[in-house]
Amino acid sequence: MCEKTTDLELRAKLEEVGTQFLLKGQLDSFGLITRGNINTTYWVNYKDPDKHYIFQKVNTYVFREPRQIMRNIDYVTEHIRSKNKNTDKCSLHFYHTADRDNFWFDSEGEFWRVYNFVTGSVTYQISSDPLVLYMAGRAFGEFQTQLSDFDASLLFETIPDFHNTKKRLEKFFEDVECDECGRVNEVRTEIEYIASCREKASRLTNMLEAGELPLRVTHNDTKINNVLFDEVTKEPLVVVDLDTVMPGLAAHDFGDAVRFAANTAEEDEPDTSKVSLDLDLYRAFAEGFVEATAGELNKAEIESLALGAFTITVELALRFLDDYITGDKYFKTKYEGHNLVRCRCQLALARDMEKKFDEMNKIVLETAQKKLKTEIF
Repeated sequence: MCEKTTDLELRAKLEEVGTQFLLKGQLDSFGLITRGNINTTYWVNYKDPDKHYIFQKVNTYVFREPRQIMRNIDYVTEHIRSKNKNTDKCSLHFYHTADRDNFWFDSEGEFWRVYNFVTGSVTYQISSDPLVLYMAGRAFGEFQTQLSDFDASLLFETIPDFHNTKKRLEKFFEDVECDECGRVNEVRTEIEYIASCREKASRLTNMLEAGELPLRVTHNDTKINNVLFDEVTKEPLVVVDLDTVMPGLAAHDFGDAVRFAANTAEEDEPDTSKVSLDLDLYRAFAEGFVEATAGELNKAEIESLALGAFTITVELALRFLDDYITGDKYFKTKYEGHNLVRCRCQLALARDMEKKFDEMNKIVLETAQKKLKTEIF
């Protein structure tokens, strides 16, 4: 994941970045962090004093409004830091320039930021350990709870209509009707299934529009590899990768984490017989998340969490299929038909979730009742 380098030109650039962010001491060692497909990330060690940082060059092709993203990050991280003040909890801190910006454009127009390196931490790409899933659920739940009193309307919408499933469905069926690549006939079964659950998959959007669910500050990329864990105790230390923090629904954050972490297969597994929802891993994540949020989420939100898992899974499936029938323009693919394989995998997971939905919902509600010590459901 980390590669040490002695590149003199890169050293000079990193020294320049450090100067802009008013870092004290002398740059000692540095290297590339190879995890991540969007931004370019380096670990950087300073001496006198001995300090460790993350330097990141942000991909402005993907993130077209980096200033607004960094404003979001500043709002969120400073709010959490104020909550963690005088505690031993870890917080992300993005350093500022002399102009009080938490970003800097270099002479080539590259966009840089610097934040603290969390020592003694480890990440997991995937895990079959229920303890790790429980801790990840707790981490994302605590992230939500710490921001429960923050006005989500102050945040820039990084990706407009990101989880507007109803709108995505409308576009999908328009593209089916158009059939610009002549691929629709080979995917009729998948289209019919998506059509059959259109109402259910649109329910969260309808509830938001009706004012039944509140907008909250949501992470929107709740994979477990975006949690730093203590490498010894597996306690969650901090949630990272905040580029997609924006207003959203608690159910979407919960659902995306479940879709990724509790699937028994990779999200592009071609053999759909291997795809299912692992209820033990689901329970572990749900217990961590609900225990951390039950005191903040309202009754409707708690009741919507299991639906969030199904909704996000269908949403991603239709995004893969939409990309396939329109010529594979959005998602990177490794081979012909990759997006179709991804779609079928997600639909297999969605079908399994439908079979297990009552149990999924029961796990959430029982955990909430146990935490709140009241029969409100």
